[in-house]
Amino acid sequence: MSTIAQKRSFGAAVWDYLTTVDHKKVGILYFAAGFFFFLLGGIEAMIIRIQLAVPNNDFVSAGTFNEMMTMHGTTMIFFAAMPILVGFMNAIMPLQIGARDVAFPFLNALGLWLFVFGGLLVNISWFVGGGAPDAGWTSYASLAMNSTAHGVDFYATGIQISGFGTLMGGINFLVTIINMRAPGMTYMRMPMFTWTTFITSALILFAFPPLTVALFLLTFDRMFGSNFFNVAAGGNTIIWEHFFWIFGHPEVYILILPAFGIFSEIISTFSRKRLFGYSSMVFATVLIGFLGFMVWAHHMFTVGLGNIANAIFAVATMAIAVPTGIKIFNWLLTMWGGSIKFTTPMLYAAAFIPSFVMGGVTGIMQAAAPADYQYHDTYFIVAHFHYVIVGGVVFGIFAAVHFYWPKLFGRMLNETLGKITWALFVIGFHLTFFIQHFLGLMGMPRRVFTFLDGQGLTSGNMISSIGALTMAVAVIVLLINVAITTVKGEAVANDPWGDGRSIEWAIPSPPPFYNFKQLPLVRGLDAFWLEKMEGRTEMTPAEPIGEIHMPNGSFIPFMMSFGFFVASFGAIFNQEHAWGIPVLIIGLVIAFGSMLARSLKDDHGYHIPKSELMDDSEKGVKA
Repeated sequence: MSTIAQKRSFGAAVWDYLTTVDHKKVGILYFAAGFFFFLLGGIEAMIIRIQLAVPNNDFVSAGTFNEMMTMHGTTMIFFAAMPILVGFMNAIMPLQIGARDVAFPFLNALGLWLFVFGGLLVNISWFVGGGAPDAGWTSYASLAMNSTAHGVDFYATGIQISGFGTLMGGINFLVTIINMRAPGMTYMRMPMFTWTTFITSALILFAFPPLTVALFLLTFDRMFGSNFFNVAAGGNTIIWEHFFWIFGHPEVYILILPAFGIFSEIISTFSRKRLFGYSSMVFATVLIGFLGFMVWAHHMFTVGLGNIANAIFAVATMAIAVPTGIKIFNWLLTMWGGSIKFTTPMLYAAAFIPSFVMGGVTGIMQAAAPADYQYHDTYFIVAHFHYVIVGGVVFGIFAAVHFYWPKLFGRMLNETLGKITWALFVIGFHLTFFIQHFLGLMGMPRRVFTFLDGQGLTSGNMISSIGALTMAVAVIVLLINVAITTVKGEAVANDPWGDGRSIEWAIPSPPPFYNFKQLPLVRGLDAFWLEKMEGRTEMTPAEPIGEIHMPNGSFIPFMMSFGFFVASFGAIFNQEHAWGIPVLIIGLVIAFGSMLARSLKDDHGYHIPKSELMDDSEKGVKA
């Protein structure tokens, strides 16, 4: 298998991506699918804002509005923000620890395709089954059980399939970080993004099983006639809320921790300083992961759990602000006295700190249970979590896209267009969501499809909708930037920003498929920076050049995921169509047949001979 890139036919390139187990290509596929769903979620958000731009609007019906709102939340959380971040974990983390791939490349590809088919399944509900899910992205059992169309069934099966993929990814990253670090890469020498990937993966491991259980029970209630949530038959709808939020609150940390890691890398790179308080940052990350499981019932202060339960969760919620505060001050102190370069990623980092702090402060306001009785289910809550998720996670994603694009694709995104995107998005974001705090305090409830004139809500909603339009324009500028760069971007060297600190900046851009010809020797935190300070332009190798073992690609992950996708239609339609059970069986046969094929096939991978690697060192590596 030659490492010299050749212009291949389009079909060969597609087949390469369908069968790839290379962590970088898997990461790129996560981005591609994630951004596709991000655009869908954005279109749904725009429809919501158009409907609420003026009083008594009838742009969409009440039922369609519920579907839009449900699909916007579901798509953005499960199929956009998470996969894009998992894509960065996939593409960058192995490079940061000096690994040639993840621990289980086959599982990595399987996780990707399960996510893709799960996301498609939920979105296909717009066209089949009588409409999209309409019980809110949290799909509370009392609403979900009374939803007449099949949308909620698509929601339950699609997220179930996608969740299995995420769970596989989490386990994979844990094993990779524990077992596959380069010589000298101790835990306390790992880059901050690798640390946040590590803690996030642990959160995935513990947070997804409760969601799996809840969706399993919902599936059985709706499709097979059980009564877990049917109060009349002795069931309990509140238990859904516990299951959902025991997953749901760690989920917001699963989203924000990778963004924290990305900003830690960006701020230290462009301040040209070691991250201030590295060990306290690691400790704070671990503490956030630990406390994240102790606060779920703050979403349920108004359920009636009683004063003692409310007080305990209120205190825990306030406590989790402390490690986050530690991080904020460490970032500020990293910039303090640094030689700062305001590149596009650094601008996002600068906008992130005040935006995220505002989201955090409104979170502490809600942590006071009596006050939460006023805020609960108003637009104040909508403003709060968008300040955290957009002002934290989405800013982090956009920053990472600009920061790591040259490393993954070997071309630099246009900085001018990047700064235009940044300005439009940051202004649009604050226009959209800042005013919503006040709309909420004025009494505007969440999830209402219209409001009356003369309630004092008219101008606030108009401002919010204008802000949403501004964000949409920003995303279009970003897409134009990507298109221009892809067509005529200039090739860049291994360290395009000039200030790279960790070892991913020591290898070519884009990296060769085996990442490292020789595993690097890591001699401290910011290992590449240490080498540069001693006048070297690459890492000191930890081993002589030898043959490299690599995994073979496989089409089986795609087929396995496709099998579960087909089976889902059978399960969803089994009650009213005779073909339901046969389709269910066919899908399971495809899935389990693929598993059997994988089990019986003896695939030992292949070796890159030493001679080919020596050729590269003479010719200059081409990926």
